[in-house]
Amino acid sequence: MTNSATIQQQCTKDNLDPTRAAAFQVALGQQPSVKAGSVLPPFFHQLYFWEPHPPQELGRDGHPMVGGLIPDMGLPRRMWAGGRMTFSQPLIAGVEAVKRTCCQSVQHKNGRSGPLGFVTLRHEIWQNETLCLTEFQDLVYLPDAISGVSKPPVPPARQDAETICAVSFTATLLFRYSALTFNGHRIHYDSEYAREVEGYGGLVVHGPLLAQMLMLKAQDELGPLSRFNFRATAPLIHFETASLCRNGRDLWVRGPDGRQCMVAQA
Repeated sequence: MTNSATIQQQCTKDNLDPTRAAAFQVALGQQPSVKAGSVLPPFFHQLYFWEPHPPQELGRDGHPMVGGLIPDMGLPRRMWAGGRMTFSQPLIAGVEAVKRTCCQSVQHKNGRSGPLGFVTLRHEIWQNETLCLTEFQDLVYLPDAISGVSKPPVPPARQDAETICAVSFTATLLFRYSALTFNGHRIHYDSEYAREVEGYGGLVVHGPLLAQMLMLKAQDELGPLSRFNFRATAPLIHFETASLCRNGRDLWVRGPDGRQCMVAQA
């Protein structure tokens, strides 16, 4: 069943504090360069527009409970499956921006592991009454992992990269990214929960953090971005070294065993 009508809308404002963006640059091992009036790097808007919820309004996974903007489909596990962005105008640090969000669509499907729920959110970010960014965020909701049930096969990554760079992650980087984005999802900082409740091999690297690294690579090698699409295909665990790969405008994340973790196009 698909519902393409707007279910709810919400609007949040943020002054896009340059200090937060500079702190993220430091966390990534870069020199902090963002100041008031600077153009924000692509996807840095993820650091802003926090929506704090009190503890009683959080689910077991640390995310806000569903049932508001996102309907409750009775599926306890959440993943950020992908996104599509159009960059119309640069966002400027230190200037108030407005984020308008609506629930674009809701779908229910049956997969190998049982029922699945797919939600697409549409975000628009405006600054000085100008539309700067349009983003479609794809979320998937899953049932609890069942011990002993085999997982779907993961596709192998392409081997024809023109440029490759190795990246590694630490629990500290994952914690800092969770803090800077106000992301309470426990799979990124609570290893016991990640293993015993959601069935992962350790802390899971944030999908948007991988997408962020691909976007920065694309911008460095191809120039300013007008569009960027990405889709997560397999989780990457924090102790694994990954490869960021590019061939033309195609980008992907390859795991240490050759599996495809994410694909993207700039």
